[in-house]
Amino acid sequence: MTAEEVKICEGGKGIFLPVFQKEKDLDTIIKVLLYLFGLLWCFQGVAIVADQFMQAIEKITARKKQIKCRETGRKITVKVWNATVANLTLMALGSSAPEILLNVIEVISKGFYAGDLGPSTIVGSAAFNLLVISAVCIVAIPDGEVRRIKDTSVWIVTSSFSMFAYLWLLFILIAVSEDVVEVWEAVLTFVFFIILVIIAYMADRGYFSSNRGSRVSSKLLVSDLS
Repeated sequence: MTAEEVKICEGGKGIFLPVFQKEKDLDTIIKVLLYLFGLLWCFQGVAIVADQFMQAIEKITARKKQIKCRETGRKITVKVWNATVANLTLMALGSSAPEILLNVIEVISKGFYAGDLGPSTIVGSAAFNLLVISAVCIVAIPDGEVRRIKDTSVWIVTSSFSMFAYLWLLFILIAVSEDVVEVWEAVLTFVFFIILVIIAYMADRGYFSSNRGSRVSSKLLVSDLS
């Protein structure tokens, strides 16, 4: 098909646009301004909803309770939500809610066929977080200073699962069922997420460390002091 035969934005139909049939007859400048206004309006709406959602999540994860320490007999204050579990579940859901909704809307509207936006938003965001965010964190360190990961147990678990996620995606889309995501693959992928949360929680609690007791006691003491 030659370039002359391809008609882009002429007579096509998206999920929401064109709003009316005679929209294609409008001047190009007018359509650009209208679409730009609609895009900015959608961005503002997403920002408001995401901000309210994140505030609610932060309020939930900030809840604390008092428990009695077995070793000292004192009452100490601890958070209801484990920080690692909260970051992997609620906080991740809140920060990724816009792209997840965009993916769901497009997939459902296209009869569960992948479009140009849906899967690309998920994979693109994950690649951005893995590569760009990591690079920015490294570049932001001032010259002559050093930053070290204090507790590498959780970091090793999350980084390993991040690399596994890319390999698993390639495996199911190329080796198992080419260009098709079957139900069992989706269910198994969600099961992997649950396994990640459980293993990360165990690593945070020191189940894979030889000095588990001292790690837990130190965390309780820090929570008490805070």
